[in-house]
Amino acid sequence: MLHALTPLQLDYIRLWFLVQHSLTSFYKIQQHFPSLQHALDPKQYETWQMLGIHKNHLQRFRDFQQDVNQQQFEKCLAQIQKDCDFVITQCDPTYPQQLQHYQDKPPLLFGQGNVQALIHPQVAIVGSRKPSPHGRQVAYDFAYYLSEQGFYICSGLAQGIDEAAHRAALQHQRTLAVIGTGLEQTYPSSNQTLRQDILKRNGTIITEFLPFTPPLQHHFPRRNRIVSGLSLGVIVAEATLKSGSLITAKLAAEQGKTIFAIPGHIYSEHHQGCHQLIRDGAILIDHPQQVIEELALATQWQAEAANNTFEKNNIDQALSSTTKHIPDDLISVYLQLDWVGQDLDQLSIHLNMDAATLTGKLMELELLGHAIQQSGHYLRCRMGKLGSQ
Repeated sequence: MLHALTPLQLDYIRLWFLVQHSLTSFYKIQQHFPSLQHALDPKQYETWQMLGIHKNHLQRFRDFQQDVNQQQFEKCLAQIQKDCDFVITQCDPTYPQQLQHYQDKPPLLFGQGNVQALIHPQVAIVGSRKPSPHGRQVAYDFAYYLSEQGFYICSGLAQGIDEAAHRAALQHQRTLAVIGTGLEQTYPSSNQTLRQDILKRNGTIITEFLPFTPPLQHHFPRRNRIVSGLSLGVIVAEATLKSGSLITAKLAAEQGKTIFAIPGHIYSEHHQGCHQLIRDGAILIDHPQQVIEELALATQWQAEAANNTFEKNNIDQALSSTTKHIPDDLISVYLQLDWVGQDLDQLSIHLNMDAATLTGKLMELELLGHAIQQSGHYLRCRMGKLGSQ
């Protein structure tokens, strides 16, 4: 449970409430005004109109001062404080850097459980909601192996493949679920026990949706873009040609992520989606070690490498624990790095730092073992290495 929300978090939540999860409206308003506090001034109604904000959002903005809207918003805030262990805005240092590059990134993340999972390297495992016994077992085996090697397994808390992947990763306390509803809900309800197990065993539940948001069909592609965006690569364990997991694979490909597909029997409809992905260029895999090799990460990560060093409900302590071995003048550069990799120009723009100064700081981080360079891209080293120093 949150003790308090900062003024900035309140402004983010208020705007998110007014535009009802519209990424287009949120970012259009944010980019136009010097601050969200300024944007939310009732006197800015005409400016919202000039920006072409949807009429429903304009009406909600105009009516916000009325008691009904205020009561709804206060109810929403109360539920956030009741359910959330953390709320992260896109400007927070703990916001996942792997999402920062996307234009459609969620401006807010509401979460329960272990916030540390968001900055660990992740692999997504997705697939059919009605898998074959073979597909369920394969998803379990791959998730078990990869989580044992240090990866957090990210999925969508759906029935079938998602469920099997979460359950396997729970054996090593490394799983993260992205949901397509408000945080107070579990969909499907049959996975309520799984959700509770995730939270009991060092896992994490996150969503971009405000409280009382129902499981509408168009919310799940939005959930899926976060699943793929957080992950280094996406494994489709089993899928028919009509499986929603192919949407996740498509989104992941658009994000530049590596797509893996596990093949099956050529006459089985359960595997036709995976076979189509392979024809379209996905990497065929039949052992989880191949995923580690393709992602060019260390091939053997010990289970203790990612010990939980973060305190629940204490983001400041988490950040301190992460960076305690890094000199103060290098922390901002380290925090900008992610697990996917960015070139010098990208980092220079985000950090507003000249190339010569940035190159020097990156070299220092490499020498200290906190960063690596691969094919001209700079990546953050794994958390386990920090913990072992």
